[in-house]
Amino acid sequence: MAPPDHTATTATSTLCKVLDWDERQVWQRVQEAEGVEPCIVHQADWIAGLLHGEWRVTDYNNALKLGYDPAAECYPDWLCDQPFACLLPLAVVAPGAPVAPITSAVAQQTGLPEGCLVCGGTTDSIAAFVAAGVTEVGEAVTSLGSTLAVKLLSETRVDDARYGLYSHRLGSAWLVGGASNTGGAVLRQFFSDAQLAELTPRLDAGRPTGLDYYPLTRPGERCPINDPDLQPRLEPRPADDALFLQGMLEGIARIEAQTYQLLAQQGASPVCRVYTAGGGARNPAWAAIRQRQLGVPVVASEQAEAAYGSALLAKQGYELANPVIALVM
Repeated sequence: MAPPDHTATTATSTLCKVLDWDERQVWQRVQEAEGVEPCIVHQADWIAGLLHGEWRVTDYNNALKLGYDPAAECYPDWLCDQPFACLLPLAVVAPGAPVAPITSAVAQQTGLPEGCLVCGGTTDSIAAFVAAGVTEVGEAVTSLGSTLAVKLLSETRVDDARYGLYSHRLGSAWLVGGASNTGGAVLRQFFSDAQLAELTPRLDAGRPTGLDYYPLTRPGERCPINDPDLQPRLEPRPADDALFLQGMLEGIARIEAQTYQLLAQQGASPVCRVYTAGGGARNPAWAAIRQRQLGVPVVASEQAEAAYGSALLAKQGYELANPVIALVM
């Protein structure tokens, strides 16, 4: 149905879930049982619909993995030709765009003022990116949590499901992303928080260990190498735990650097600055190791909560529509 290597072809995409539901005739059973016309609603759309009563509205970040084309601002023909096309959201708006005020009933139930505006939403990871305050092409955010995820603001759109790369539209630019299975979960296999805190002062970012690790918790990698059978590489293990830890951090940093290099090879804007979110952002030695690998400034994000990014989008909606209060869901 979708073109080869399209983002919507990944097993976890919204489109794949819709196809599964269509095959099992979920729509028909809902219609027969409830007597209502079903429609496809993302989680953010459902919450927003409870507030403003418009159930066929989504945003083009949430709609991307349904198959929506944010460049053309429409659903592609291959999607419109499907039997379930009548269930697609009728309106796809930009994140932060004014949608509709809350209903009178919601105002009475919640105490929010009449006219309180609900704006177009986004995904949680993009809201976290917005929270970091990235504004310039070439700036990026690396999330160092259990796994490693990168998002880069680029002039050029990059989509290649072979490497798990896809682009969200963000204003007039593109937010290009990729994710690796490496990250903090590997560190937790070997060290507790107390041990990490004790070992970190002993790390020497200026003296590479020479250990060629590829830290994974189990076989399988998504990006920058797409190989479901890729084996973890954590040998040899030195007797010094600090050296072992530094070798793992260097390995994770190399994977991060290779991911940004892959994005550039695929046509994305070169990275010039990396903001860091997630638990790994609090480790200064790791930041120094990463900066050495990346060759660009690495700084901790002052704000990393998705809720903060949502508030910034709400402010954008307020400035566009100038209501008393603006909410983004």
